[in-house]
Amino acid sequence: MGGDVGPDVIIPAALTALKQHDDLNIILVGDEAVLNQAVGKHKASFHGRLQVQHASQAIEMDELPSNALRGKKDSSMRVAINLVNEGTADACVSAGNTGALMATARFVLKMLPGIDRPAICTALPSNTAHTWMLDLGANVDCDAEHLLQFAVMGSVLATAVDHNENPRIGLLNVGAEEIKGNEQVKQAAQLLSGSHLNYQGYAEGDDIYKGKFDVIVCDGFVGNVSLKTSEGVAQMIARFIREEFSRNLLTRFAALVAMPVLNAFRRRIDPRRYNGATLLGLRGIVVKSHGGADALAFANAIKVAIVEVHESVPERISNQLESFLEHRQAI
Repeated sequence: MGGDVGPDVIIPAALTALKQHDDLNIILVGDEAVLNQAVGKHKASFHGRLQVQHASQAIEMDELPSNALRGKKDSSMRVAINLVNEGTADACVSAGNTGALMATARFVLKMLPGIDRPAICTALPSNTAHTWMLDLGANVDCDAEHLLQFAVMGSVLATAVDHNENPRIGLLNVGAEEIKGNEQVKQAAQLLSGSHLNYQGYAEGDDIYKGKFDVIVCDGFVGNVSLKTSEGVAQMIARFIREEFSRNLLTRFAALVAMPVLNAFRRRIDPRRYNGATLLGLRGIVVKSHGGADALAFANAIKVAIVEVHESVPERISNQLESFLEHRQAI
C-alpha cells in the first residue's frame, strides 16, 4: 500500500512479473477490499499464483520509523516482512517508507551473524555493464569495520548475481592517492588491503560509471548524495536533449532521423531498469523500490528479488562471512 502511487502501480507490475516468470507466486499485502477490487478477474487467470493477504494499516511515506514500528504492527509492510520471517514468502518487495522498511526488516528478520548494520545496495549502469554500490542511505555514520562488512556483502552479491568470482572492490574517496580521505576511509582501506577481497584501492566519483570497479563501497550519506546527484544529472541531460531537438523544424527533423539512437540511449540510462535496491545483511531478502516507481520500475524490483531468491544471497553472505571471520582470526 506504500509508495507515491500505491496499488495503481504495484498491481500492474505484479501482473507483468507473473506473466514473465512462470515459477513466480505473488502475495499482495494490504487492504483486502481495495486489492481484490483492483485485481478483479486477474486472480483466476493465474491459477492461484496471485493471492491477497489482508493488512488493516498502512505506513505513510513521511511517518517516523519508530512510530511505524511501535504503532502499526498490522501495516502492509510489517505483514509482508512477517510472511518472509515465517517462510510463507521468500522475499518482500516494497516501495514504501525507506526508514520504516529498514527498521521493521531489521526488527523482524534480525541481522546475519557478523553484520552490525544492513546496507542498501543497487546496480548502477557503467561503461562495461553495471557497478554495485553500497551503502545508499541506510547508515549515515559508519566506521571502518562497517565499510569492510559492506565490501564483503557487496562482493557476495556481485558473485551471486553476475557470477563474477573475483569482483573488484573500490572504496569511494575524494582522490585516488593513499594520503587522501578522512580517517574513517583510511582505516577502512587498511582493513580491505589485509582482507581476502579483491580490493583495488580508492574510487573517485567518476569511477562509479567507468566500469573500473565491480563494487564501490561508501557510507550511506555519501552514497545517497552520489545516487541522487546522478539521477539529477541524467534528468538534466534528457531535458537538454529534448529542448535542443525541439528548437526548430530542422532540429525536429534531425530528431526524427536520430530517433532509433535516442531510444537506445534512453533505454541504457533509464533508471527504471535499475530500480530495486537490496537491504543486505538481513536474515531474509527485502528489496526497496523507489517510492515514485512506475509499473515498469516496480516490476524490475520484483525481478531483483527473484534473482536473489534463486541465488540464495543471504545464505551466501552468511557463509562468506563465516569464512572471512575465520581467516581474520587465523592471521
